[in-house]
This record gives sequence, C-alpha cells and structure tokens, in this order.
Amino acid sequence: MRNLLLNSSSLLHGHGYMDHCEAAVRDVYAGVTRVLFVPWALQDLDGYTATVRTRLKEMGFEVHGIHEAEDLVAAVNEAEGIFIGGGNTFRLITRMHDSGVMGPIRERVRQGMPYMGSSAGTNVATPTIMTTNDMPIVQPPSFESLGLVPFQINPHYRDPEPNSTHKGETREDRIREYHEMNARPVVGLREGAWIRVRGDELAIEGFNGARIFRRGHDPVEVPTGGPLREFLP
Repeated sequence: MRNLLLNSSSLLHGHGYMDHCEAAVRDVYAGVTRVLFVPWALQDLDGYTATVRTRLKEMGFEVHGIHEAEDLVAAVNEAEGIFIGGGNTFRLITRMHDSGVMGPIRERVRQGMPYMGSSAGTNVATPTIMTTNDMPIVQPPSFESLGLVPFQINPHYRDPEPNSTHKGETREDRIREYHEMNARPVVGLREGAWIRVRGDELAIEGFNGARIFRRGHDPVEVPTGGPLREFLP
C-alpha cells in the first residue's frame, strides 16, 4: 500500500517553508510520530536537518537525521516515515547508493512506510534521475533510483514564456530530448503542485497542476484534481 507525497518544492512564493503543503504533509504522515530525514542533497547536513526538525515539530512530528544514526540501514528499517529533501539530485543519489540504503528504503516504502520527497527527493522516487534539472556535480554509481512510481517526474517545471527573447532550450525541449532516447512518461510538476499516491491511486494536488509528456503524443494538461491515471502506467 504505497503512501507517497511527491512535492515539486518545499517552498512556494508567498508562503513559508512547507506552508503551502502542510495539510498534505499531515495527511501522508497520519499516525506517525517520528520521521527519518535524509538531508544528503545539501552539503550542510546538520543545518538542513535543524530546519526540517523545527518545521515538522510544529506539525507534531519528531525528526531524526539519517546521518546522525550509527547504523544507516537499521535507521531505515526502524523508521515510521521518511522524508528525502531537495537540493542536488546527483549528490543525493550518490550518497544513497554509497551508503547502501537504496534497497532498504525501497522495500520499506513498498511495505507501506509513508514517503515524502521534495524536489531531489521526488526525483529519486522515480525509476531514474534522468529528468532532473540539476548539474552533475558528482558522478553517481548509477542513474537508477528507487522506482516507487513507474514514470519520471520533472520538478520545478516551467512553461515556455511566449514573449521571452531567450533562445536556449526550454524545459519542454529537454523532455522531448529525453523521449528521443527513452519511453517512460514524464510529469512536468509545476511549483506548488505535488503528486499524491495512495496505493494504486494517483492525484495531482496543490497549486498550478502538471503537464504530462508521453513519447509519440502531444503534451496533456492535468489541473489540480484532474485525471492522472489514464495517462500514466
């Protein structure tokens, strides 16, 4: 029974940290008292953990950083819920592979442990990190990720600006290039939006909706609360 909250970002313009998604955070962690936080996408592990600990304490959750544990696999196996935060996806997945927690996290979440990802933490919930926006500041052992959902996500998705004079690639161009070499659908997840997974049910929630890209098809707009399952495996 999958129980996932896959957030584009923990921040939204005009809102404080996790304010826009607080109700969803409370929902995904219903019945949980302790959350294991994975801060590996940023360099300052203690500072990042302190920020998350302070915010989730306001919601009634106790937070422990995975880097604070002596036995990382045991920390995953004993966790009630897990939150993988945003930052650089390449740094995050490198640490996940090197630490040996990739398999244990995958298994615990498939067994029903609540999972929240934000930005990079959402990227690693997909089959690979091939649709991230981040620079490869380190070389991971593999692009393979947790595969908690069978499709790709592009967090922070930005629509092309029709009046822009910028001639570089748009996000849509980059996703089209991905589909020249790969077949999995990609959800362009706009800021303020998230994907809520409850078992086999998928829903776009939050603000601003999403854009679904499938190889050989025109992109499809999915507003908040709109149909999602029919476009994804």
